Amino acid sequence: MATKYSAKLAESFNISKYIVGFIIVAFISILPETLISINSAIGGIPEFGLGTLFGSNIADLSLIFAILIIYARRGIKIESKVLKNIRLYPFFLLLPLLFGLNGHYSRIEGIFLIIAGIVFYYLVFKNGIGVSANLRNGNGKYKSLLFLIISMALLLIGSHFTVTSATALAHTLKITPILIGMLVVSLGTTMPELFFSLKAVKRKDDGLAVGDILGSVLADATIVVGILATISPFFFPVKIVYITGVFMAISSFILLKFMKTGKLITKNEGYLLLSFWVIYVIVEFIVNR
Repeated sequence: MATKYSAKLAESFNISKYIVGFIIVAFISILPETLISINSAIGGIPEFGLGTLFGSNIADLSLIFAILIIYARRGIKIESKVLKNIRLYPFFLLLPLLFGLNGHYSRIEGIFLIIAGIVFYYLVFKNGIGVSANLRNGNGKYKSLLFLIISMALLLIGSHFTVTSATALAHTLKITPILIGMLVVSLGTTMPELFFSLKAVKRKDDGLAVGDILGSVLADATIVVGILATISPFFFPVKIVYITGVFMAISSFILLKFMKTGKLITKNEGYLLLSFWVIYVIVEFIVNR
């Protein structure tokens, strides 16, 4: 609902397709993991939220792209303008890892991460990457706004029960809540960008799909982690950085490499991304047994 009505609201104000995909839909897409992370921090288990964020990003950069390619039965096209502006993308994802090497995020580091994320989005917006198109003015602005607010409220309620239920499940299965966050909850939080991207790929609008996923991942790694640290600086198991975080960084470098080769993510590369995600899952299970 949040994704649907945010797009409708943007259309009614004649906002470009690029902003709908890369910025607005991307930011709506990260609401689940954002709210879950904030709730976990309030509940005294910030490492659950951090694991969810990093795990969600790994799934987005590997599993989700693989699903899109398998669904489309073709490669995903990458536009030249996109490649021009994501050269520094993996390095922005390294920032939360560098700050977290000591197993702690301070308020200053959180503020810096938020600023870094905003700067990246400003540069992307300034250079105008993505697909640009004039969208029709539409009616029902207030209806779209109302349903957007309602859907965000539902996300907030859902995030609360997600944290409490996942923690209870972890205790019942006698496994660490971090593992539940990294694998189970993180997959659930990728659903908004997955469904939006599937629709975009079906319309052969690959630029919107790529923009939404990349935008969601960057916001998670910088702005959302920064918000958590700014609200309440916290300590966490350093293995989240050395294992989950490293997998996140590696997946971004691999994806960028695939995007640059022929400006197309091929079907074979899609299967390699799927294999990478499976390896990540196996490693997490071994480490967090």
